[in-house]
Amino acid sequence: MGALTVVFDLDGTLVDSAPDLIGTLNTVFASEGLPPVPYDIARNLVGGGARSLIERSLRAEGRKLATAEVDRLVKEFIAHYASHIADRSRAFPSLESALDELGAGGCRLAVCTNKLEWLSVRLLDALGLTKRFVAICGADTFGLKKPNPDFLRQTIARAGGEPAHTVMVGDSPIDVATARAAAVPVIAVDYGYTESPVSELRPDRVIAGLSELPSAVFDLLDVGSSLAAEQR
Repeated sequence: MGALTVVFDLDGTLVDSAPDLIGTLNTVFASEGLPPVPYDIARNLVGGGARSLIERSLRAEGRKLATAEVDRLVKEFIAHYASHIADRSRAFPSLESALDELGAGGCRLAVCTNKLEWLSVRLLDALGLTKRFVAICGADTFGLKKPNPDFLRQTIARAGGEPAHTVMVGDSPIDVATARAAAVPVIAVDYGYTESPVSELRPDRVIAGLSELPSAVFDLLDVGSSLAAEQR
């Protein structure tokens, strides 16, 4: 059997990064004389990268800016966010113990996020999590973004895994769509950043917290049966 691999989304799955993302968004908007976006609205718009967050937030407020203006806001956003990336962002509860259990079970761990790779590494560095992952891939790593399945496939390859022995873990329709397109089973966390209940997306499993993750992963990968077969 090939290496067992678990590929994670980042924002809303591993890390509660919304406070710093939304804080940056509203700082940038304030500098433009735009009203702040309410936290409860903006939280569910996180996950597609800086440009997506800005454009979706503008639409939510009934506004639209020219492409050049959005380009400028994206640059301002990234500059500010890079300096405030972990002011209030924290790993979700039970993350480290879940990663310990997955690692002890022989899983390689990777990140596949629409956040830029260097920002992803900076965030995980700040939280002391970088060394947990054999691959951290962002929107600029391969020039691809979710839901393009090739982004997930290339992340799996960089981690030294194979799609047939991989599980994706995410919190949004984009994550589920990416996994489905790559023919990879997917676990959805129900505490993340999405407007609709993740159960409506029909992932292979829904978990309410990361303490439930290892058993869900091992069940989907059929680890017990695979080990028994290898020992026969």
